Amino acid sequence: MTSFHQFHLNLLKLGYNNLIKQPPFSRSEDDYSAEADELLALFQETITLYQEHAAEAFDLGQVLMTRLVRNYPQLTQLLARDLLWLFGGDCIHYLADEEISDFQALDEARYIKEAQNEAYDYLELRNVMIGEVQNPQTH
Repeated sequence: MTSFHQFHLNLLKLGYNNLIKQPPFSRSEDDYSAEADELLALFQETITLYQEHAAEAFDLGQVLMTRLVRNYPQLTQLLARDLLWLFGGDCIHYLADEEISDFQALDEARYIKEAQNEAYDYLELRNVMIGEVQNPQTH
């Protein structure tokens, strides 16, 4: 597993763990929602597929992220912006132009390193180029 893949897998797991602590995902009887359960199942499936390097993970990830942003905008701060870039497609609409430019430059630097077979740590490269990942906090 590359450091790029591991980085994003960790962000997915962190996002999931942050969400399950918040209503309506916390699964308390007062907050129960079939829609929330369905979304958590989609999140778990996305994590599993991404972990297995399955191509479907990206389509599923787009569906997951857009549903989260549209249906639970108050909880989007619990997810790393990197995931919107990773899954692309409609998710890009939720990124600011400056964020898109930053992620494009980061991808270009990563591609150059990979083309030259240069060893690198994705998190370190990201921190240098964009800054440290803002740790999404729970309320």
